[in-house]
Amino acid sequence: MNSITLAFQIKFMKQSELFLNEFLQEAASTRKILALVPFDQSDYKPHPKSMSLKALAIHIAGIAGWWKDCLVKDVLDFSVGDFKPKEINNTEELLAYFDGLVSSSETILKEVDEANFDNPWTMRNGEQIYFTLPKGNVTRTWCLNHWYHHRGQLTVYLRLLNIPLVGMYGPTADDSNM
Repeated sequence: MNSITLAFQIKFMKQSELFLNEFLQEAASTRKILALVPFDQSDYKPHPKSMSLKALAIHIAGIAGWWKDCLVKDVLDFSVGDFKPKEINNTEELLAYFDGLVSSSETILKEVDEANFDNPWTMRNGEQIYFTLPKGNVTRTWCLNHWYHHRGQLTVYLRLLNIPLVGMYGPTADDSNM
Protein backbone atom coordinates (compact mmCIF):
# COMPACT_ATOMS: atom_id res chain seq x y z
CA MET A 1 0.00 0.00 0.00
CA ASN A 2 1.47 3.36 -0.94
CA SER A 3 1.27 6.53 1.15
CA ILE A 4 -1.43 8.10 -1.05
CA THR A 5 -3.69 5.06 -0.66
CA LEU A 6 -3.07 5.04 3.10
CA ALA A 7 -3.81 8.77 3.39
CA PHE A 8 -7.03 8.29 1.41
CA GLN A 9 -8.14 5.42 3.68
CA ILE A 10 -7.38 7.39 6.84
CA LYS A 11 -9.24 10.45 5.56
CA PHE A 12 -12.41 8.40 5.14
CA MET A 13 -12.15 6.27 8.27
CA LYS A 14 -14.65 6.81 11.03
CA GLN A 15 -13.38 8.49 14.15
CA SER A 16 -14.18 5.33 16.10
CA GLU A 17 -12.01 3.28 13.73
CA LEU A 18 -9.10 5.68 14.10
CA PHE A 19 -9.39 5.61 17.89
CA LEU A 20 -9.79 1.82 17.90
CA ASN A 21 -6.67 1.26 15.77
CA GLU A 22 -4.58 3.55 17.96
CA PHE A 23 -6.05 2.13 21.18
CA LEU A 24 -5.28 -1.47 20.23
CA GLN A 25 -1.74 -0.64 19.10
CA GLU A 26 -1.04 1.29 22.29
CA ALA A 27 -2.73 -1.35 24.46
CA ALA A 28 -0.25 -3.92 23.14
CA SER A 29 2.65 -1.60 24.03
CA THR A 30 1.15 -0.81 27.42
CA ARG A 31 0.71 -4.49 28.20
CA LYS A 32 4.42 -5.12 27.51
CA ILE A 33 5.35 -2.41 30.03
CA LEU A 34 2.82 -3.58 32.65
CA ALA A 35 4.24 -7.11 32.37
CA LEU A 36 7.56 -5.77 33.69
CA VAL A 37 6.15 -4.37 36.96
CA PRO A 38 7.93 -6.02 39.90
CA PHE A 39 5.31 -6.40 42.62
CA ASP A 40 8.03 -7.25 45.13
CA GLN A 41 8.93 -3.54 44.87
CA SER A 42 5.34 -2.27 44.72
CA ASP A 43 5.88 0.44 47.35
CA TYR A 44 8.74 2.04 45.39
CA LYS A 45 8.43 5.81 44.80
CA PRO A 46 11.10 7.87 43.02
CA HIS A 47 9.99 10.92 45.04
CA PRO A 48 7.82 11.40 48.16
CA LYS A 49 5.12 13.12 46.06
CA SER A 50 5.07 10.31 43.48
CA MET A 51 2.56 7.50 43.36
CA SER A 52 3.86 4.10 44.41
CA LEU A 53 4.87 1.73 41.64
CA LYS A 54 1.84 -0.44 42.38
CA ALA A 55 -0.62 2.49 42.40
CA LEU A 56 0.81 3.83 39.13
CA ALA A 57 0.63 0.43 37.41
CA ILE A 58 -2.98 -0.10 38.53
CA HIS A 59 -3.87 3.44 37.40
CA ILE A 60 -2.37 2.81 33.95
CA ALA A 61 -4.23 -0.49 33.62
CA GLY A 62 -7.46 1.20 34.73
CA ILE A 63 -7.23 4.00 32.17
CA ALA A 64 -7.77 1.34 29.49
CA GLY A 65 -11.36 1.16 30.72
CA TRP A 66 -12.13 4.87 30.72
CA TRP A 67 -13.70 4.71 27.24
CA LYS A 68 -16.93 3.59 28.92
CA ASP A 69 -16.98 6.65 31.19
CA CYS A 70 -16.18 8.96 28.29
CA LEU A 71 -18.31 7.55 25.47
CA VAL A 72 -21.23 5.85 27.19
CA LYS A 73 -21.74 8.42 29.94
CA ASP A 74 -22.04 12.21 29.61
CA VAL A 75 -20.69 13.22 33.03
CA LEU A 76 -18.00 12.07 35.41
CA ASP A 77 -18.89 13.41 38.85
CA PHE A 78 -16.33 12.63 41.52
CA SER A 79 -18.84 13.49 44.27
CA VAL A 80 -21.07 10.58 43.25
CA GLY A 81 -20.19 7.04 44.27
CA ASP A 82 -17.50 5.62 46.46
CA PHE A 83 -14.56 4.88 44.19
CA LYS A 84 -12.06 2.42 45.60
CA PRO A 85 -8.88 1.57 43.71
CA LYS A 86 -8.69 -1.98 42.41
CA GLU A 87 -6.72 -4.25 44.73
CA ILE A 88 -4.10 -6.08 42.70
CA ASN A 89 -1.17 -7.96 44.18
CA ASN A 90 0.77 -9.51 41.32
CA THR A 91 1.56 -9.16 37.64
CA GLU A 92 -0.90 -11.86 36.57
CA GLU A 93 -3.79 -10.05 38.29
CA LEU A 94 -2.67 -6.74 36.78
CA LEU A 95 -2.59 -8.15 33.25
CA ALA A 96 -5.93 -9.92 33.65
CA TYR A 97 -7.52 -6.66 34.88
CA PHE A 98 -5.95 -4.75 31.98
CA ASP A 99 -6.96 -7.34 29.37
CA GLY A 100 -10.58 -7.26 30.56
CA LEU A 101 -10.72 -3.48 30.31
CA VAL A 102 -9.11 -3.49 26.86
CA SER A 103 -11.70 -6.00 25.67
CA SER A 104 -14.60 -3.90 27.03
CA SER A 105 -13.23 -0.71 25.52
CA GLU A 106 -12.68 -2.40 22.17
CA THR A 107 -16.36 -3.41 22.15
CA ILE A 108 -17.44 0.15 23.01
CA LEU A 109 -15.32 1.60 20.21
CA LYS A 110 -16.75 -0.91 17.72
CA GLU A 111 -20.34 -0.06 18.71
CA VAL A 112 -20.26 3.69 19.38
CA ASP A 113 -22.35 5.97 17.17
CA GLU A 114 -20.06 8.41 15.35
CA ALA A 115 -22.27 11.37 16.29
CA ASN A 116 -21.49 10.64 19.94
CA PHE A 117 -17.97 12.07 19.50
CA ASP A 118 -19.52 15.54 19.06
CA ASN A 119 -21.64 15.33 22.21
CA PRO A 120 -20.51 17.26 25.29
CA TRP A 121 -18.88 15.49 28.23
CA THR A 122 -18.34 17.07 31.63
CA MET A 123 -15.94 16.33 34.44
CA ARG A 124 -17.08 17.71 37.76
CA ASN A 125 -16.97 17.34 41.50
CA GLY A 126 -20.49 18.23 42.59
CA GLU A 127 -21.09 21.85 41.67
CA GLN A 128 -17.48 22.45 40.62
CA ILE A 129 -17.12 21.87 36.88
CA TYR A 130 -13.56 21.14 35.77
CA PHE A 131 -14.35 21.15 32.06
CA THR A 132 -16.89 20.36 29.37
CA LEU A 133 -15.59 19.26 25.98
CA PRO A 134 -16.81 17.23 23.02
CA LYS A 135 -16.39 13.50 23.67
CA GLY A 136 -13.95 13.24 20.77
CA ASN A 137 -11.62 15.70 22.51
CA VAL A 138 -12.06 13.96 25.85
CA THR A 139 -11.21 10.55 24.45
CA ARG A 140 -8.05 11.96 22.88
CA THR A 141 -6.84 13.81 25.97
CA TRP A 142 -8.34 11.81 28.84
CA CYS A 143 -8.27 8.25 27.45
CA LEU A 144 -5.15 8.35 25.30
CA ASN A 145 -2.80 11.24 26.13
CA HIS A 146 -3.34 10.75 29.86
CA TRP A 147 -2.54 7.06 29.41
CA TYR A 148 0.68 7.83 27.51
CA HIS A 149 1.74 10.32 30.16
CA HIS A 150 1.49 7.78 32.97
CA ARG A 151 3.00 5.02 30.86
CA GLY A 152 6.02 7.28 30.37
CA GLN A 153 6.21 7.76 34.14
CA LEU A 154 6.17 4.01 34.60
CA THR A 155 9.11 3.55 32.22
CA VAL A 156 11.10 6.01 34.36
CA TYR A 157 10.24 4.05 37.53
CA LEU A 158 11.33 0.83 35.83
CA ARG A 159 14.54 2.39 34.55
CA LEU A 160 15.36 3.66 38.07
CA LEU A 161 14.80 0.12 39.36
CA ASN A 162 17.24 -1.19 36.70
CA ILE A 163 14.57 -3.19 34.92
CA PRO A 164 15.36 -3.53 31.20
CA LEU A 165 12.73 -1.84 29.08
CA VAL A 166 10.99 -3.33 26.07
CA GLY A 167 10.53 -1.44 22.83
CA MET A 168 7.20 0.16 22.04
CA TYR A 169 8.08 2.09 18.88
CA GLY A 170 11.36 0.38 18.10
CA PRO A 171 14.36 -0.87 20.04
CA THR A 172 15.41 0.48 23.42
CA ALA A 173 18.86 1.03 24.90
CA ASP A 174 18.33 -2.34 26.61
CA ASP A 175 18.10 -4.25 23.34
CA SER A 176 21.24 -6.19 22.55
CA ASN A 177 21.47 -4.72 19.04
CA MET A 178 21.58 -1.11 20.25
